Amino acid sequence: MIAEDIARQLRAAGLRWQPASGDTFAIDRPGMEGERFTVSEMTIEPHHFDTGTILGFNGTTEWALDSLAVEDALWIPREDQLRELLGGSFRHLARTPDCYRVTVFFGDEERMFEHDDAATAYAQALLSLIGASVS
Repeated sequence: MIAEDIARQLRAAGLRWQPASGDTFAIDRPGMEGERFTVSEMTIEPHHFDTGTILGFNGTTEWALDSLAVEDALWIPREDQLRELLGGSFRHLARTPDCYRVTVFFGDEERMFEHDDAATAYAQALLSLIGASVS
């Protein structure tokens, strides 16, 4: 799972989140670092309004939190979601002796991103792809 700092970089680069069951997020407020939550129809459910999306915390007696604006939530995309977001630019994931290597093709060249966590390698590739598309 990617770290919150790279999730913030993805959000700052323009990646938008439409909450769905199974998604992981953090509450992007001081003192909440490292706390992860999962969207689930039973406990944390997205409610879509004309004014925006609110994450409703259903039956969470241990939290003094009824709802949270999606803007205050930091989406932590899973490995499969990151791979899907790479779309047709994704070529393959390989395991090397030291790390995972994600290979993508864009801008007439093949590029590789390596990290000891596969999801982070995908996130680095996606950041690069978003950056290239904005340039």
